[in-house]
Amino acid sequence: MTVVIPLLLAAVPLPVGSAVPFQEPVAVSTPLSENFGQQAPVRTFDPVARAVDLATTMPRKWSGTYQPFSSGAPVTVELDVSAVQAMGQMVDLRGQITVGSTTLPVQGNLNASSDQLDLLVLGDVSSAGLEDGGRFLGLQGFTLSGWTAPRLTNPGGQLVLNPVGANAAPAIRGLW
Repeated sequence: MTVVIPLLLAAVPLPVGSAVPFQEPVAVSTPLSENFGQQAPVRTFDPVARAVDLATTMPRKWSGTYQPFSSGAPVTVELDVSAVQAMGQMVDLRGQITVGSTTLPVQGNLNASSDQLDLLVLGDVSSAGLEDGGRFLGLQGFTLSGWTAPRLTNPGGQLVLNPVGANAAPAIRGLW
């Protein structure tokens, strides 16, 4: 008989008005920061100001090597940045890159907040040993980049650039 009673109770629908009465929660009069004794974190990093600073202090000449992942010897690379303009938290770059003996115009963007670099090589890039439709993608600015090819059959390559000149060391920024 004890087994039948729970089964019967579950089978009998409850009327709508028999639900648990609703009680409105008491409003909190003090802010959460006072409740926990902590202040909310404030982001003090300004990517727009850093973009303006990068546009004026960034080295204009870079040199290094490019090495394809598939095979081949490293090729010397020189990058000359001729025009730099801050646009919000982005830095617009224009110039030319010399891969081996081939010089091509480049255009790119550097994100002042994340240090991500997108560098597009314009013109006939096949003469430089690259593939049309690809780009250089850097997650640490100019210092370490990679050639991202447009097809999966091309594994790309690694571009390592360093500033030219004694006082051309890149600015060191701590992690936020």
